[in-house]
Amino acid sequence: MNTPPPPDAPMSHDNTEQAIAEYLSSSPGFFERHAELLGSIRLSSPHGERAVSLQERQMDMLRDRIKGLEGKIVEMIRHGQENVAIADRLHRWTRTMLLTQHAAELPGRLLHELRHQFLIPLGAIRLWNVAPDWAAEPFTQDVSDDVRSLAASLSLPYCGANVGFEAAGWLEDGGATMQSLALIPLRHGADAESTFGLLVLGSPDPTRYSADMGVEFLMRIGDLASAALSRLR
Repeated sequence: MNTPPPPDAPMSHDNTEQAIAEYLSSSPGFFERHAELLGSIRLSSPHGERAVSLQERQMDMLRDRIKGLEGKIVEMIRHGQENVAIADRLHRWTRTMLLTQHAAELPGRLLHELRHQFLIPLGAIRLWNVAPDWAAEPFTQDVSDDVRSLAASLSLPYCGANVGFEAAGWLEDGGATMQSLALIPLRHGADAESTFGLLVLGSPDPTRYSADMGVEFLMRIGDLASAALSRLR
């Protein structure tokens, strides 16, 4: 005698809810055919213990979503305004370099305007392998082989703590109060052998130039400064 198959096991609570959800998702006309349910279904409110209708719950969800989108829009506007301000400062700095006629004045003006536009407490610049006409200028002095090797080894600007770098001694205070530094190599090409200078930016704030910060902007500063100062090579 054949044994009849066992009855299907009852659906679990989770499976029942999933089946209902799938049915409603695939049947967009359900609530059109049963419009009276929209007004009778009561849901808990996220803003208290009272029950609200399905329409009210949907409105709450939409309000929360709109509030989140408004926050993102405000953040995007703020970032956009900050980027415009940075672009304006970069433009003014570049314009100063282009308007500098005398090559010997270029390193000083470049550094002064950079500090002014971006509120940098201290900065210094040194060049080597310059033309003989500039060999006695202050910006070519006190450059050791160690500093040249350090600059040539930097594939990206260094940002981090001032751990006694020799180049920090070029700053006006000798680097004594500078807690963080940015070291930006100056090159006329892509290879390390083309390095001909180092730009040093210092701050007493240990977080101003941190090891985890992005260096894309400092790379652009280095590219522009290198292009302008190549006149002295």
